Amino acid sequence: MPEFLDLHSQTTKVLRALAETAMRRHGLHQGQNHLLAALWERDGRTPGEIAAALHVTTPTVVKMATRMSAAGLLTRRRDERDSRLVRLYLTDAGRALQEPVEAERRGLEEKVTADLTETERRCLMTALAKVHRSASDLL
Repeated sequence: MPEFLDLHSQTTKVLRALAETAMRRHGLHQGQNHLLAALWERDGRTPGEIAAALHVTTPTVVKMATRMSAAGLLTRRRDERDSRLVRLYLTDAGRALQEPVEAERRGLEEKVTADLTETERRCLMTALAKVHRSASDLL
């Protein structure tokens, strides 16, 4: 396997494991924080809108929302103007997770980049954005 792909794959696995552990401290499964973040940004989105924003399928969001609804983090309500649509809304418990989850993510990012200089961090982010763009274009 080419060196970049191998290192990227290994790094992604380790970062996912760290993020999963961090989110579990808040009662979340990996990925649920992204759904919450979409609602923190704009509450009342449809599963399809969230799926598009997160680059996942709508059934993935629906399944995740079902678990999160059972956990008391969000509710589903029919759209007032179009009853065919369902919208997802945060509960107080879902809103209350914003600060601790964002702080957890900032802390994790600071820890894993602690050995980098500020210039190296900026270069890393720039390079990763370019790789992401190129890979997305290939899809």
